[in-house]
Amino acid sequence: MSTMKQQRNQSGSALVYSTEAGGRMCPDCGEPVAQCRCKELKARVPATDGIVRVSHETKGRKGKGVTVVKGVALDAAALTALGKQLKTACGSGGTVKDGVIEIQGDHRETVIAALVKQGHTVKRAGG
Repeated sequence: MSTMKQQRNQSGSALVYSTEAGGRMCPDCGEPVAQCRCKELKARVPATDGIVRVSHETKGRKGKGVTVVKGVALDAAALTALGKQLKTACGSGGTVKDGVIEIQGDHRETVIAALVKQGHTVKRAGG
């Protein structure tokens, strides 16, 4: 089957149902729901070099700073649990998206200490 970009029509909407493919279509991968591979792809552990990098970013956040944790070799469920532990340790909010943990505010030292305590190899990245 063609990719999602090829399936979009001129108005920008994606294919939702196809009698040729046998019913409903997955909105993410564009495959029929029975053949959808999205959950398998999300469950994969990303390949890393074994070093967790902790940095502080403000770009694209209207001047608000966030602590960014990248390079943690965990699956999606474990990464979410780790994000929750780090947010609790910092007493702050945050999110986990695309294999990256974002914690609101500048909590680099707290995050590095918590990750080292859990046995991760951590580097402070950026300024």
